[in-house]
Amino acid sequence: MTELFDYSGRTVFVAGGTSGINLEVARAFARAGASVAVLSRNRDKVDAAVEELAEYGGWAMGFAADVRDYEAVAAALTAAREQFGYIDVLVSGAAGNFPAAAADMSARGFSAVVDIDLKGTYHLLRAAYEHLRKPGAAVINISAPQSSIAMEMQAHACAAKAGVDMVTRVCALEWGPAGVRVNAVAPGPISGTEGMARLAPTPELEQVVTESVPLGRYGNAAEIADSCLWLGSPMASYITGVVLPVDGGWSLGGAAQLFAGVRKMFAATP
Repeated sequence: MTELFDYSGRTVFVAGGTSGINLEVARAFARAGASVAVLSRNRDKVDAAVEELAEYGGWAMGFAADVRDYEAVAAALTAAREQFGYIDVLVSGAAGNFPAAAADMSARGFSAVVDIDLKGTYHLLRAAYEHLRKPGAAVINISAPQSSIAMEMQAHACAAKAGVDMVTRVCALEWGPAGVRVNAVAPGPISGTEGMARLAPTPELEQVVTESVPLGRYGNAAEIADSCLWLGSPMASYITGVVLPVDGGWSLGGAAQLFAGVRKMFAATP
């Protein structure tokens, strides 16, 4: 779908943009002509992503930083603005997850997911605000079905992503008068991602996932990227404060059923 959008002369910043869904999002914007900056903790992954993104013909740069470190995030955004100009599209995609029952999860494990997903999203948005093009910028947070659906083994992710959705809505209210739109995309089961490798690590669990999706298949990262291209474009110019499920209908009921099955299968594992 990249050919439908022209991001030439525009700047896109993708947090978590060196692997999985977020890398595909960064690729899509780069293919559409944007100058793209990515941020991730792993320097090797950052360098590899920048090298690849530059091959699409535009400018690319990257930063090795942890979204839990506000000062490091702020420094990266300032550097991107100095290099590329005002940020037109900001994508907050850094995330962490693992299956664990609430009664078994450590306090440290719970905090780690909340710190990365929720606090990391706030750090990025707060530090980016002064660098966003006003009017005209679009912020896209990567959420999850767990934000609105209670799922077993997912107390940490449910809490963190629910917070991400409310930050999305509050910032949409507060930043709308400045001409900044703030939305979120909630991917369902996406093939080839670290998250699904952890949540459905066996062929049996993959089948359970597939059967829980009304459209009967996993999604792919390109479908999430296409949604971000659209939300960041003038085609979505009157849309703000929305959490958009891109999940094949999974959030209509299959998601909760899946995690009940996940709990049973993990419990049965020796």
